[in-house]
Amino acid sequence: MSDQQLLIIDDDATFARVLARAMSSRGFDVITASNADEARALTRRHQPRYCVLDLKLGEENGLRLIPELQALVPEIRVLLLTGYASIATAVEAIKRGAHDYLAKPVDADAVVRALLDGDTAVGEDDVIDAPEAPLALRRLEWEHIQRVLTECDGNISETARRLGMHRRTLQRKLSKHPVRERPDHEE
Repeated sequence: MSDQQLLIIDDDATFARVLARAMSSRGFDVITASNADEARALTRRHQPRYCVLDLKLGEENGLRLIPELQALVPEIRVLLLTGYASIATAVEAIKRGAHDYLAKPVDADAVVRALLDGDTAVGEDDVIDAPEAPLALRRLEWEHIQRVLTECDGNISETARRLGMHRRTLQRKLSKHPVRERPDHEE
């Protein structure tokens, strides 16, 4: 598999280095980029088959980069990673052409599975699992904020205006990681 070129795009240099080392040990030929401009240049030059893309690249949004990468390499398989997972961003990533979406922290084996499994398009019989129980109110709020933020292409001011909240309040909510679901009881 040494001929399988993988582009890792992440502005966290430590994470990119660790993931690159892990993916190299699994047979990928890895190149890394820390921003969108570098990613475009490396994609043009190397024509990678696979891409692991971070959602937040400093001030840039990884979602915007997906169609650009696919325009440069139509057969590229893009895996979007994020520490701020939400249903809205997952849906938007798939709409924009990502093949899969994983929440950080993630291990290298999960990345390999996401990149290599199901090299065919999603079939009509494939069903997305819905949660069995209703989401907690705080989680619903997080999902709604993420959906509106996605609709506003990451514009915090416009998102705050649409949500009817102060910009700083929205920034404070976004700076927190997504609400984790807790079991009702500990055994």
